[in-house]
Amino acid sequence: MNSGAFARTKLHFLALLLAAFAFVSLPQAGFAQAADPAVAEVTDSPNTDLSAASEVNANAAENRSVAEGEVVAGDEAGGGFQHFGPEMIKGQPEAGAYGFQPQYSDNGRFGLWMHDAILMPIITIISFFVLGLLMWVVFRYNKRANQVPSKTSHNTLIEVIWTVLPVLILVGIAVPSITLLARQYESPPENAITIKANGYQWYWGYEYVDNGGFEVISNMLDEAEALDAGEPHQLAVDNRMVVPVGVPIRLQTFGSDVIHSFGIPSLWFKLDAVPGRINELMLTIDEPGIYYGQCMELCGALHGFMPIAIEARTLEDYNAWVQTQPGGMTVEQVRAQAAQEAAAAAAPAAAEDAAEQDGPAAEEENAEVAASEGQTA
Repeated sequence: MNSGAFARTKLHFLALLLAAFAFVSLPQAGFAQAADPAVAEVTDSPNTDLSAASEVNANAAENRSVAEGEVVAGDEAGGGFQHFGPEMIKGQPEAGAYGFQPQYSDNGRFGLWMHDAILMPIITIISFFVLGLLMWVVFRYNKRANQVPSKTSHNTLIEVIWTVLPVLILVGIAVPSITLLARQYESPPENAITIKANGYQWYWGYEYVDNGGFEVISNMLDEAEALDAGEPHQLAVDNRMVVPVGVPIRLQTFGSDVIHSFGIPSLWFKLDAVPGRINELMLTIDEPGIYYGQCMELCGALHGFMPIAIEARTLEDYNAWVQTQPGGMTVEQVRAQAAQEAAAAAAPAAAEDAAEQDGPAAEEENAEVAASEGQTA
């Protein structure tokens, strides 16, 4: 092979390498799930018998809870609190959609901006550049158009460009990427409300650690119930995870049996629920509404039938809902109860200390009285 052929081969290889990089970098539509009921139709396989699954989950829910045996089946009897209707659904997949869902958190908007303003333009430019480079090589350096091949062994300028330019591109991508990564690992503040999502086979339990420790069990609605409620099938649930809007939430996940994954595409997070380990992140939702997600880790036969529904409400509505749950208390009530218990526990100790201090003083006073009586006699 002469030097010209070697140079062309090297150029072809570089072009193909850039094309492959651009192709594998294209964003996938993993967050845009099909919402067409026909697509989500349940098969006749015995593994997808939802009626049997609902019975199993209901029986398991009655006997399983980390909140001292209390399982909340619903809050229909709650005074005055009404759940959102389907008109408040904001985070859900749409039929035929491609790309990311609209975002309702700060991290989500930052991540979507990075994708739309940085990644997509770079990927598009690289793809068209590689395509043009390939076309130029094919038509300019074929055997018929280039009878006498070049004998150039190397080109210093080109080698510097194809080394430095990719480095600059990667550095430009790394800055917002590391920023987004750091934001997603930000620690919750001390006043964040802790909610723990427990993954079971195959349903979710939401434990409100800072509100009395009660747990809400959430199962998927069957198709008829979901359609009657005006909600999407295989995403609607009987009990949603109610959270406050604009308040930092310490979201924790735990797997009670196998690995599950708690993810909401429109809130830009996915957090694994691992047995024997608690994972956590900080979540702040900007707008009231209903946001849907699903278990995103293959966890067994009914993995596809344990959806997630988060209902974000104002803090006043959230506190009202909390007080409709068995054992539910607002954060202020929990703190007041803890203060009362601490005061009650401190009262006997204070009385005992006072008695211990008064004992020697009383003995000294009695001795003085006895001495004075002796002198009088």
